[in-house]
Amino acid sequence: MNSRRLFSPSPALRADAISAPKQLCQRAEQFHRRRLWGIVRAMPQEFRHNHYVPEWYQKRFIPTSQIDRELYYLDLRPESFVDGKGRVHERTGLHRWGFKFCFAERDLYTTQLNGVDSTEIEKQFFGAIDREGRKAVEYYTNFAHPWDGGNALQELMMYMSTQKLRTPKGLGWLREATGATDRNRLLAALLQLRQLYCAIWTECVWLLADATQSDTKFIVSDHPVTVYNRRCGPRSQWCRGFNDPEIQLHATHTIFPLSLEKALILTNLSWVRNPYQSEVGVRPNPNPFRSTMFKVTDIQTLRHLSEQEVREINFIIKSRALRYIGAAREEWLHPELYVTKSDWNQYGQGYLLMPDPRSVTFGVETIIGYEDGTATAFDEYGRRPWDRDFKGEGGVDDDWNTFHCFQGEFARLFGPFRRGRASSVMRLDDERDSDDYHKYHLGLERKGLKHGRKGR
Repeated sequence: MNSRRLFSPSPALRADAISAPKQLCQRAEQFHRRRLWGIVRAMPQEFRHNHYVPEWYQKRFIPTSQIDRELYYLDLRPESFVDGKGRVHERTGLHRWGFKFCFAERDLYTTQLNGVDSTEIEKQFFGAIDREGRKAVEYYTNFAHPWDGGNALQELMMYMSTQKLRTPKGLGWLREATGATDRNRLLAALLQLRQLYCAIWTECVWLLADATQSDTKFIVSDHPVTVYNRRCGPRSQWCRGFNDPEIQLHATHTIFPLSLEKALILTNLSWVRNPYQSEVGVRPNPNPFRSTMFKVTDIQTLRHLSEQEVREINFIIKSRALRYIGAAREEWLHPELYVTKSDWNQYGQGYLLMPDPRSVTFGVETIIGYEDGTATAFDEYGRRPWDRDFKGEGGVDDDWNTFHCFQGEFARLFGPFRRGRASSVMRLDDERDSDDYHKYHLGLERKGLKHGRKGR
């Protein structure tokens, strides 16, 4: 079976779509009108109650043994009210609610065409995204090596990218980025830019983290696709208002909890190869609108998290939520009892979300041959043979040195047991490196330090 998969955006989102955000917004509105014109009809009320975090996704964070199918739902910014005596009170922030009432707003996705309301975006667009996304989330929740030949890459990337944009936080960011002045223009921009994050995420190193050995499990937030950059604390300029650190920044990790006990963590390859560079530098080839390659056997699995690591991830999720979080147990909603913001850049000794570099191969080029005798190629950052810096000319040697130095540092910090295992040479990487192999890795750090590399 061919383990490589091509991610290709829809034609409307390829290189010709790269322009200023406000131009994108104008073109998106034209696209929206063409798509929806003539299909406005009487609105079923069921499509006016819009879940920006789908009910099926919320249900994944409840244990199957739990009889009451409800979440502890916490409002991080509860409103105040004035009683009859003129005294100000804060409303109750914690609720125990069913999925229907969590992470939802009325008419969040309702548009107007010539004064007539339309729910077609909720019914048609998000309906299809959620149907395929649900299957993809289930597939990667249960993913294991050896690979079974299945493929849900396109569906998962589309779902995650849309999910990041469809929340109140995502829509707030999109409004500021595009200059959209009303809901119609905003939702038109969402439709046009729905694959904004797909290419970059496809090229990341994928790690499936497992919380089965922890009593604390993952929480869910009103912005489920969470990003973390150890340089960008919650009060930094990168995290103000609706902003998140851009995923193109070297040290930005993307966290997407798949269920109560599984999370997908995506890390830029440039950061795995060189974690000694600036965290807020931009990775090679940051263009988001293009095709790229994905190698399924490079997915790292069997990363078992300690309870403290789960709490740290939950703290990140809570810190980056806009207003609401939910959990199966009330105590999971308060990771700040065990984790502090002051340690933001030190979680997991600075490498909490990092895949194991010892299970990452140093590949440079993928060549694809077709039946008609033609061929094409991608380098590790999605650049093509005609692109400038294809195969990283001039920078590969430095990456090679820092990457091997990091393998040694990682071995020193975490020992011979792997913190993520890929499928190399047709078999799963060993759980534990042999003594000789571990010594080899330790020697790589010493060799790197002689060349001026800095360990932590």
